[in-house]
Amino acid sequence: MSRPFATELDQALTAATRAPSPHNTQPWRFEVDGDRVELWLDHDRVLTVADPDAREARLSCGAALFNLRLSLRVNGKDPRVRLLPAPGSPDLLAEIRIDGVRRSTPAERELAEAIFHRHTNRRPFLDQQVPRGLQAALNTAALTEGGRLEHLEPSARYDTVAVLARRAEFLQATDESFQAESARWTRRSAGSADGVPLTAAAPPARHAGAVPQRGSHANAELPARSYEQQPLLVAVLSGGQGALADLRGGLVMQSVLLTATSLGLATSFVSQPFETTETRAALEALFRDSGRVHTLLRVGYGYATPPTARRPVTEVVHRGAAQTGGPST
Repeated sequence: MSRPFATELDQALTAATRAPSPHNTQPWRFEVDGDRVELWLDHDRVLTVADPDAREARLSCGAALFNLRLSLRVNGKDPRVRLLPAPGSPDLLAEIRIDGVRRSTPAERELAEAIFHRHTNRRPFLDQQVPRGLQAALNTAALTEGGRLEHLEPSARYDTVAVLARRAEFLQATDESFQAESARWTRRSAGSADGVPLTAAAPPARHAGAVPQRGSHANAELPARSYEQQPLLVAVLSGGQGALADLRGGLVMQSVLLTATSLGLATSFVSQPFETTETRAALEALFRDSGRVHTLLRVGYGYATPPTARRPVTEVVHRGAAQTGGPST
């Protein structure tokens, strides 16, 4: 039997830690003072080679914020959120005040159930199309958080994204600094509380597909498998620029990921093009007319895979006097 949570806030903080992050680095920490929570960026867990501007780390923190806020709501709490509340403290990403009570919606409760089931599936998906109705549900999930999705059907844009992903994978494979950083966070033991363990790694592809595997998340010791040749790719977009856009993009991304999980869909990330300067610039230019592109999701139907672990809440939460934030957003 699972151990019950002491309070609704304890449950929400645990839910927050289930957010995705690059190489499962978990780049967040929380300061708790009564009914007030601050979300901070943990620079010690930012990938300095792959993510020098902490863009992906802030995206992950936005996803953690989505989980925390959702968990509080389904437990009858009314969280008031301010993003980047203190201009003089750029690493203070959000302030959450639990203020009053509210009634949760059926849709919120369904998403909350998906928090502890959602995980990245790096393994082969079936060659089975995602129905248009489910794609529309993912679109609605993005719109709810003020973002949008672009489904990359077979097209010139799809081909361009695939070329950029292959180029980025090549650049990363030949970059000693990138390889050393990846090695620190991958091929972990099954009991590791962070990083990507071998149990969550992917088998090598029997045939090269349109979108390359992420080499750092592959396990060459497994038998080669056939992957879908042209997976459904979904671009997560929002408006704006800078840190605020990254946080809002994380909220959009997590709304989409939890919705996909609740619909029985598997997801993984195509992150390589965002992690090299050359391909990131080309990718941003490709989507410039659509908004700020935050991530690319591979979406489909896959077999069950084990989730990666998370650090205990006691390691990411400090309870005491939180700092004062700034104006509301």
